[in-house]
Amino acid sequence: MTLSASMVKELREKSGAGMMDCKKALVETNGNMEDAIDWLRKQGLSAVAKKSSRVAAEGLIGISINGVQGAIVEINSETDFVARNELFQNFVKKCSDLVLEHKSDIEALKALPFPDTGRSVDQELSNNIATIGENMNIRRVEYLEVSEGVLVSYIHNKIKDDLGKLGVIVAIESQAKQSQLLEVGKQIAMHIAATSPKSLNIEDLDSDLVSREREVLIEQAISSGKPKEIAEKMVQGRMQKFFQEVVLNEQTSVIDGETKIKDIIKNLSNDLGADVQIKDFKILKLGEGIEVAENDFAAEVAATAGMK
Repeated sequence: MTLSASMVKELREKSGAGMMDCKKALVETNGNMEDAIDWLRKQGLSAVAKKSSRVAAEGLIGISINGVQGAIVEINSETDFVARNELFQNFVKKCSDLVLEHKSDIEALKALPFPDTGRSVDQELSNNIATIGENMNIRRVEYLEVSEGVLVSYIHNKIKDDLGKLGVIVAIESQAKQSQLLEVGKQIAMHIAATSPKSLNIEDLDSDLVSREREVLIEQAISSGKPKEIAEKMVQGRMQKFFQEVVLNEQTSVIDGETKIKDIIKNLSNDLGADVQIKDFKILKLGEGIEVAENDFAAEVAATAGMK
């Protein structure tokens, strides 16, 4: 078997291991790239593999929009310090641009060529892990579009244009001019950032979530001494309150504190003389749902310094 320099280079980028270790791994596995990665991991020589077990809950949310198309991604790092690294910021922004261009999911994104590198997105991620020295992860990717109308974004805790800790995209479908939709779209995007709705409409709400909420409310009513048939009737009203808390169109705007989102859209339709609808929305909060162990910083410093 003949090893090429490009094979060694590719394995090094994927694993973060040294050049000679990569060469040896390829020899041991007859040039099979995946087997070579496993060989390095078993030998404890893969820098990327060593870092992959470390929790990455920091990072950035990136957004890219082009008129009626939009993309939002979450890419994690271990520390907030890396989120301020220009190399990492550039990676996040280009990933959101690629999702926008190719309408890709995570796996498709990872296989795409990363601009101006000769590497795939996944290889570039591994290269960044080896270069920066932290575990990183492409965690979530969303794509939205409308046939006509506008996509509006909002970034909270912005670090740079289209990069921050929380991102929202709202897809508004209408034949009205984009300029007429942008202001209300921005207000709704900010509202979503503040309230984190679970769905656009009641019928879109996760059925398991609805069932769990109804069961909890019924049990609460029964526990308070109400007969089951009375409890079930009481719950109907309480479920409406629940929908007003978690369904976007049923929520009251945080901007004016009195108008439901669906009525804001209805009023806009009347004002513009054109039908306006929120087709969809996406909200990504950095690190949401990732369990992070709380470390005793003083103890960690003491351990590093070799103190008891």
